[in-house]
Amino acid sequence: MTELDRALRSTLAVLAEVQPADLDAPTPCASWNVRALINHFVGTARWWAGVLAGEAGDTDADYAGGDFVAAYEESSRIALAAFEADGALDRTVRLPFGEFPGVVVRGMAALDQFAHGWDLARAIGYPTDLDPGLAEELLGQARMAIPDAFRGPDGAAPFGPVVQAPAGAGPADELAAFLGRPV
Repeated sequence: MTELDRALRSTLAVLAEVQPADLDAPTPCASWNVRALINHFVGTARWWAGVLAGEAGDTDADYAGGDFVAAYEESSRIALAAFEADGALDRTVRLPFGEFPGVVVRGMAALDQFAHGWDLARAIGYPTDLDPGLAEELLGQARMAIPDAFRGPDGAAPFGPVVQAPAGAGPADELAAFLGRPV
């Protein structure tokens, strides 16, 4: 099972716990509530598949307005199929911030999906100790790949400034802190 598959499954498990009353709750991303966060990561799973194929995807759909679990399951299938296609991991993929091999893009997608699963868990009061082994792997990769140039205020940069995780924090909380989330 790939990191992306594990990240999608982890986030799906959290998403399955969301209740309609949770949709307006705030998230660790100050500019998003739970509804906006769900719309983002469900749409982004499709977006990753699109950029891998050299296409722009629609990320503005309202997935939270319907059966968001089914929508995420479909988006996950689309993303996994795109990365499992012949030659996908060797393909050079153009992103707004550079060109990367498909295998690197798959890691970016895994980090993105896992981090937003953590955001969702935090927002709905679900335990944030998500897949510790995967969190450790993603943290190691993030420490090597995320430069300070990608950090800044919420909404202005992909990641916030590094936050100190509390003593005894698990790997998923450490990853969230490294990505700039309040833990």
